[in-house]
Amino acid sequence: MTFSLILRDPETGEFGSAISSSSPAVAARCVNLADGVGGAHSQNVTDPRLGVQLLDELRRRRSSQEALDAVVAAADPETIGYRQLLVLDTSGRAAAYSGERALGTFGACSRENAVAGGNMLAGLDVLDALVDTALTATGRIEERLIAALRAAMAAGGEAGPVHSAGIAVVSDAGWRVTDLRVDWDEDDPIGRLGAALRQWLPQRDDYVRRGHTPSAAPSYGVPGDE
Repeated sequence: MTFSLILRDPETGEFGSAISSSSPAVAARCVNLADGVGGAHSQNVTDPRLGVQLLDELRRRRSSQEALDAVVAAADPETIGYRQLLVLDTSGRAAAYSGERALGTFGACSRENAVAGGNMLAGLDVLDALVDTALTATGRIEERLIAALRAAMAAGGEAGPVHSAGIAVVSDAGWRVTDLRVDWDEDDPIGRLGAALRQWLPQRDDYVRRGHTPSAAPSYGVPGDE
């Protein structure tokens, strides 16, 4: 029901997530990112608590694999087989887990600074498309994430239609500097997400500036704040 990617930019230290699914509001349930810590996804039959636990383990300075091993070992043995977990740490090390009850065609793909996973896939080459495109595309991390989602769809995407998608990025601001979601669309959630990104990205850093130094940030003509 889901394919996703976590990406680290080694030059900026930013972490980004890209995800799409046939289920509604996938990015709201599956994505976990933290400045200077890393990223984690909990998907398939999702338990959102597991992504939080993975970040907690990374905060203890554990590697991705150590964090994953700790969370899987501590999980309910009756339910962990339904889960799919991805984690990426500040050194660019990736780890992934797919339980034996994951759905359909499922798996994971990782390189340095990137990890992708999915279930109910049209084929495992969808995961290669996610990772390879993210690592070779140009532009800011958000642009590389949306390019990866488009490449995954071109490689077949899910076995059925997708209806939700999201992109999130953390830098060093203290919050998600990008957090864009299409929680339901009948036809093209990734296309709608790309349109939102085109509107958002030129303003991203100004909104960070508004948070830290509001007197230095433009208003963008918001009524009452000209």
